[in-house]
Amino acid sequence: MTSFPVLHHQVVGPADAPLMVLGPSLGTSMTVWEPHLTALADRYRVLRFDLPGHGGSPTGLLRDPAPGRTTVEDLASLVLALVEHQGGDRFHYAGISLGGAIGAHLAVRHPARIDSLALVCSSAHFGAPEPWWERAALVRQKGTRTLLETSPERWFADPGTAETRFGSSLLQNLAATDPAGYAACCDALATYDLRPELARITAPTLVVGGSDDIATPLHHARELADGIPGATLRTVAAGHLAVEEPRAVETALSAHLSTAHTRSVRL
Repeated sequence: MTSFPVLHHQVVGPADAPLMVLGPSLGTSMTVWEPHLTALADRYRVLRFDLPGHGGSPTGLLRDPAPGRTTVEDLASLVLALVEHQGGDRFHYAGISLGGAIGAHLAVRHPARIDSLALVCSSAHFGAPEPWWERAALVRQKGTRTLLETSPERWFADPGTAETRFGSSLLQNLAATDPAGYAACCDALATYDLRPELARITAPTLVVGGSDDIATPLHHARELADGIPGATLRTVAAGHLAVEEPRAVETALSAHLSTAHTRSVRL
């Protein structure tokens, strides 16, 4: 293993089990995957990580967090470095929103590394760059706490979820996020457009869309599923982070992973 700094992470599950990497969404931390750990860690060596500036990952891991310099490729490179730090080669990957974009990028650029891919409330293109640049500028100037008022509506199907223990912990993640790291991730989303390359993804792919997701509405999920050969689309009654229906997400993910395992055995 290497000794250079890597993304803050946690590993649970049997040391000899297949590696499963979980990517978080913008503004959250590895906490967002907490509801699924018990089920996944029974069969997989589960590796969760924090994005730069989020949770325990320093923004300084980025090669250049200055405005407009960070890309999804930069974030994906940090994830690959983390996997290699853990001694991994091939791995399953599941990601929410920006975490999903990182996984899709890896599946296109490093197909030999990805055993399966799950994209939860994600997209091949998160819209025009200007709103992301505007949000990045706002956060660099005023910090992430300025987003706390509007985030429950964007993240949760029921804004009252913000009052639950889990919802509150996610919003605390946002408040504690380093503005420079958050803004850099906004810059990455601004320039991300994988639509022309979706057909290059060869990994077995699950796409999960939230029926009440206003940040990446269902047409984003359909575009991913239509563009990725053989992809499976599942819809859950949830908002952008899919936290309202953890069992539905687990069921879809479990079936997907079982299918991917069967396929890999046959190959």
